[in-house]
Amino acid sequence: MTVSGRVQGVGFRMSARDEAFRLGLTGWVRNRSSGDVELVAEGNPANIEAFESWCRCGPPYALVNNVAASRGAATGEFDRFNIL
Repeated sequence: MTVSGRVQGVGFRMSARDEAFRLGLTGWVRNRSSGDVELVAEGNPANIEAFESWCRCGPPYALVNNVAASRGAATGEFDRFNIL
């Protein structure tokens, strides 16, 4: 996913990591130089849907304008959810 809006400097990455952990997801989140936040997540499809829904709002001080999401096959390469 790529999340755009006011999503840097508002705790989005830490909050996303916490939400991914709560949902039992693995993957990563990072800031992009464009000001967006990029995420990759793997796990139960229902929990991925819940995570995407969470990303559409984000933490309290975020202002999400758009979430661009794409789906692919899980690779199983992640053992936890990291902030890059």
